Amino acid sequence: MKLTENVHVVGGGRFGFGLSGSLDCHVYLLNGGDELALVDPGLGLKDDFSTILENIRQDGLDPKRIRKLILTHYHCDHVGAAAEAASRLDVEVVASAFAAPVIRTGDDRAVALDVARAAGFYPADFVLPPCRVDTELREGDVIRVGELALTAYETPGHCDGHLSFHFAGSDRKYLLGADLVFWGGRILLQNIHDCRIDAYASSVFKVEPLDFDALLPGHLQISLRGGHEHVEQAAKYFRQLGVPPNLM
Repeated sequence: MKLTENVHVVGGGRFGFGLSGSLDCHVYLLNGGDELALVDPGLGLKDDFSTILENIRQDGLDPKRIRKLILTHYHCDHVGAAAEAASRLDVEVVASAFAAPVIRTGDDRAVALDVARAAGFYPADFVLPPCRVDTELREGDVIRVGELALTAYETPGHCDGHLSFHFAGSDRKYLLGADLVFWGGRILLQNIHDCRIDAYASSVFKVEPLDFDALLPGHLQISLRGGHEHVEQAAKYFRQLGVPPNLM
């Protein structure tokens, strides 16, 4: 599903557009002209990644042009399909330096998969397949996708090792925020070991000064205009020593 000249949504589940597996996050495809990048390939249950590839073809793009697989954080609804994607595509796999060792080993306790399974969020038999990471990103690193230059920001709070990306497209500027901030200034706090309110507030304050029109979150509503106001709303709650509304 084409959003703009530079961004397509090619997957997503019940908290998105129902384009692929029911537990998938928004799966974004970035079009930088002579190169494509896939962002967060979803959970990866049976045949779900094949559906994502078919969605890309239906949008008139060739998956063979995908050269980078960008992973914003290590939660399974975002990276469960990473190993399959890396095996089926000729891609450089990119993640934060903090998340990379966890993704490489498929550490279920580090990604809170053990408690998520116990809570019934994921199937009881789901395991996170280990996936190689070729490039480790830190604060301020720039990853290029054709004509696009994505600047990485370390934005923990929802979980450790979380990255957000700021970039300028052909007609607007974007914050690819994953699970940092959602429509209406909402955030996503969970009862897991590495979800921290103080870090969350610092991350929101970090991206608030950035200039962007479009907010590309990991779930629910996407804002192609006026996206910055949702970050402003979250920051306002934190400045008042409160907590923004939670999605859960």
